[in-house]
Amino acid sequence: MTANTDVTEKKKKRPWRNKLAEIEKKKRGPKKKKYRAENENIQKNGENLEEEEELDAIGEAKKKLDSGRFRFLNEKLYTCTGSEAYDFFKQDPTSFQCYHKGFADQVKKWPNHPLREIIQWLQKKSEKLSVFDLGCGEAKIAEAVGDKHNVRSFDLVAVNDRVESCDMSKLPAEDGSADIVIFCLSLMGTNLYDFVREARRVLKIGGILKIAEVSSRFVSVKMFCEAISKMGFEMSNRRDLTDYFIMFEFRKIAKIEKSKPFGLKLKPCLYKKR
Repeated sequence: MTANTDVTEKKKKRPWRNKLAEIEKKKRGPKKKKYRAENENIQKNGENLEEEEELDAIGEAKKKLDSGRFRFLNEKLYTCTGSEAYDFFKQDPTSFQCYHKGFADQVKKWPNHPLREIIQWLQKKSEKLSVFDLGCGEAKIAEAVGDKHNVRSFDLVAVNDRVESCDMSKLPAEDGSADIVIFCLSLMGTNLYDFVREARRVLKIGGILKIAEVSSRFVSVKMFCEAISKMGFEMSNRRDLTDYFIMFEFRKIAKIEKSKPFGLKLKPCLYKKR
């Protein structure tokens, strides 16, 4: 009898051991599959986490790039003339979209917005008026009161059908065609005199020039008001909107003392790097 035959005979004589071995084998099998599945899940979760972290990092980097681009564009608007800004955005309209997105993000942090005050003021006017919104952005005034008043919205780039693109110192409008001209946080650029002179040109005698600006921009509120008055206006109202903004109302008069008086100066509103 050979050795292999002896082993076979022993197995046959001890079937209970064989049965236990089979049972043990079955027990071990499922556990390995379970552990393998758990390892695969852990690996997949780890990969998903890495992907999410990578996407978060890309999103954060994009936000920083957009924020940096907004600061650059914002500073450019305050340090160039209206015609230079118009030419710049005409060549690259996407920059204007980037600027307005960044501006909208800043607005969310403000305690109030003078635009709301202006819209409420216009809604109270009973007669239909010709309103020019200069530096209108998305033309929110036209959207809010366009059915009540004849609103024309002007900006460097037309972001929608309500907006007419132009240089604010060269409006495509006739002399004395407006009852109200509005600058709501839009007196930007190094040629403020040109903007105010153009606003006066299109206003009727007795027409209203409405200006809302950030309080911190004023070198001297008194000198600013005196300068505008000398350009053919008289101030009829001034109101502080909390500590952030000042609202002015001037009426066009016939007499012009000076076309370019001293004092019409505003500091640039620059945003710090975060």
